[in-house]
Amino acid sequence: MTINNTVSAIAGIFIMCSLLLSSISFDEPNWLWLTFFVGFNLFQSAFTGFCPAAKIFKAMGMKDVNCC
Repeated sequence: MTINNTVSAIAGIFIMCSLLLSSISFDEPNWLWLTFFVGFNLFQSAFTGFCPAAKIFKAMGMKDVNCC
């Protein structure tokens, strides 16, 4: 997997978990802030090119693009 695919997968997992947690605990809707944070981070990285998760995965040694 490339860094881009990993970031998308992790973002999807975080969004699904936060939506699941907010639907399980109806008295605690603050889990939706996690969904907002992930969505906002994806949005700003589309314009700025800065993604903290991508930097972490790159430091862990993941490849940046698919190799032939």
